[in-house]
Amino acid sequence: MQNRLAKPAKRLPVAPKRSGGGTPRLPTTILGVDPSLRGTGYGVIRTGKPFPQTLAQGTISCPAGWERSRCLAKILATLRDVIREHRPTVCIIEGLFYAQNLQTALIMGEARGAALAAIAEAGLEIYELAPRKVKQAIVGYGAAQKIAVAKMVQRMLNLAELPAPDAADALALALTHAQENGRFGLTAPKKI
Repeated sequence: MQNRLAKPAKRLPVAPKRSGGGTPRLPTTILGVDPSLRGTGYGVIRTGKPFPQTLAQGTISCPAGWERSRCLAKILATLRDVIREHRPTVCIIEGLFYAQNLQTALIMGEARGAALAAIAEAGLEIYELAPRKVKQAIVGYGAAQKIAVAKMVQRMLNLAELPAPDAADALALALTHAQENGRFGLTAPKKI
């Protein structure tokens, strides 16, 4: 274990950014993750014109009868498979929110930890965005409902069907990251 941790993580090449209008930017593959114990959403997009392309989306669901440890293992294994298949270059994960219930916050933190372990293991750069900022970027209103986010994601990605709520949130995270990096922003996303 110590030997594995001492070695630098293998990193995939990162697409170069455009500098002042010279050469066009290469497509970037972005993984969005909306962590939750019973329904972790994920979405993988590739930036491009005229609109980003959806490579994968889904919800990692765990039945109510499963132990937490079994759900955490499923989150880890599924995200490993998604990363292995689609080879994203960067990940954007939903930032922490303030929970009224301490037990809920701890469980959410465990799910987030399982997701972060799979992402960090792959050597991806990880950024986080607050849920309100994502809603503001996608819908134009920071307190938008989940259905509004899903409908806007469907439109922006030219999807035939409305994505499931957790998958829509993950795709919205990826889209927001693509938008923020596709223009000059005053605030850089928070890197983990």
